[in-house]
Amino acid sequence: MRLYLIYFVLLLSLACDDKTKQSNVNLNAPGKTNTNSIKNASNVPVYTYEIVNVFKHDPKAFTEGLFVYNVFIYESTGQERKSNLRKVELESGKVLQQFDLPKESFGEGTTVLNGKIYQLTWCEGRGFVYDAETLKLLGEFKYQGEGWGLTNDGKNLYMTDSTHVIRVVDPETFQTIRTLVVFREDGKPLMQVNELEFVKGEIWANVWHSEDPDILGKPNHIARIDPQSGKLLGWINLDGISPDDVKRGDENTLNGIAYDAQNDRIFVTGKNWKKLFEIKVTPK
Repeated sequence: MRLYLIYFVLLLSLACDDKTKQSNVNLNAPGKTNTNSIKNASNVPVYTYEIVNVFKHDPKAFTEGLFVYNVFIYESTGQERKSNLRKVELESGKVLQQFDLPKESFGEGTTVLNGKIYQLTWCEGRGFVYDAETLKLLGEFKYQGEGWGLTNDGKNLYMTDSTHVIRVVDPETFQTIRTLVVFREDGKPLMQVNELEFVKGEIWANVWHSEDPDILGKPNHIARIDPQSGKLLGWINLDGISPDDVKRGDENTLNGIAYDAQNDRIFVTGKNWKKLFEIKVTPK
C-alpha cells in the first residue's frame, strides 16, 4: 500500500511539473460506461451559432478564464511568468487594469461573486481573491488537486480539475459541498472539462482539446450541463468560428466563455486568439 501511495504522488508531481506544454495535461483514463447516457444519446441536442459582433483580443493572452462585470471583460491568463488577471475594455480590447501573478503561478479559471474575484492556479493548490473594483489582492485560498475552470451560481463556486468532475465549493470556507459528474453521449466520462460559465441556469463548459478523438472528437465544442445533476443538456458547435486562429499552435484552442446577464450577451474567445466574439446560439 505504501508503494502504491508513493507511485501515485510521483505521477501527480510529474504531471504538474511538465510545464513546457499547456497547463491542462491529458489525464483521461478508461472509466465505467454510463448506460443511462448511452440510452439518452440521441436526445442530446446540438446547437450552432451566429456571430453578432467581433472585438479585438490580445493575441498574447493565454486565456484561462473569462467573465463580464460592470460592462467590462475580465480575463485570467496562464503560463509561468506571464500569468495575470486583467480588466479589459470591450470595444477596444485595451487593458485598463492588471494584476500580475507571482512568477511561479500559472493562472487558471476566474469568476466574480459578491464583489470579490476568485482566481485558480494550475498545480499549486492555491487561489487568489481580489477586490472586484480595484483588483487589490485580498487573500488566498487552498484546494486539493489541479485548478482549471471556475464559475458561480450566485451563491457557491463551481470548479473543474482536469477530470469529468465539477466541484461545488463554499466561497467562504473553500470546502467542497458536493460534486457533479459529467458523461458523454456514449456513457464515457467527459474528461478535461475546462473553463466554465453560468448561462441562464446552465453550466456552459469548454472541453480542452475537444478535437482529440480520445476526448470528444469534436473541434471547438461547448458542453451545456445541468448544475444539479451533471447531465449533459446539449452541445454548441463552434467549429470554424475563428479562421484566423486555426493552426497557429497546438494550444491555440477555444477557451473562454463570458455571459453578460444584464444585456443577455454571450462572448467567446480562445488562447492567444486575435479576436473575441459576441455570438447568438441557435438550433442546428
